[in-house]
Amino acid sequence: MSATSTMPAILPDLSTSIRKLSHQFDQISADRKVILHHLTEVIERKIDAKSDVNMNFICTHNSRRSILAQIWAQTAAFYYGVKGIECFSGGTEATAFNSRAVDAMKEEGFEISMLKKSENPVYKVKFSNNAAAFEVYSKKYDDAVNPKGEFIAIMTCSHADENCPLIPGASEKISLTYDDPKEFDGTLRESEKYRERVHEIGREILYCFSNVR
Repeated sequence: MSATSTMPAILPDLSTSIRKLSHQFDQISADRKVILHHLTEVIERKIDAKSDVNMNFICTHNSRRSILAQIWAQTAAFYYGVKGIECFSGGTEATAFNSRAVDAMKEEGFEISMLKKSENPVYKVKFSNNAAAFEVYSKKYDDAVNPKGEFIAIMTCSHADENCPLIPGASEKISLTYDDPKEFDGTLRESEKYRERVHEIGREILYCFSNVR
């Protein structure tokens, strides 16, 4: 699908980031592209069947990778004009959306503001002036706000993937795991590794949605 009609609606700095990442699809390995094409096909089947396309990105703590993927997926669907996509995230336990991940997404041009300050803050995320902002916070994958049936479960960490062989209510479970930038917290490479993960997830999610027919 073409992003021509929606491109100007994306926030300016974020639009620049998306254009850069979309020119890096050749950096995605062949093995990863196989997984991403499968996800594209699952999305297309649901669209063709006129079914709701609910995507729940799942990792252990729902603090970094799963929320990053949720935000990128909702943005990519809008950018490429793929209608009817609702993105969610959750963990096997709830913690908090890590502030380092928040800062890394802000660097890419997302507008993220805190709506509720607590041990598990609630954030508002905005990627366009022409699309509704949405809330993100850490929660379990079966939280009341998340879909209960016929959703696509995308596992973004190997621990959750291996320990949750069955996701109740999921019509499809796809393993799309990423290394955890948490391993570099408190080191000199912290910012670099969070930026690297944000770019990797964004690049792959954009590639997936760019291929939805």
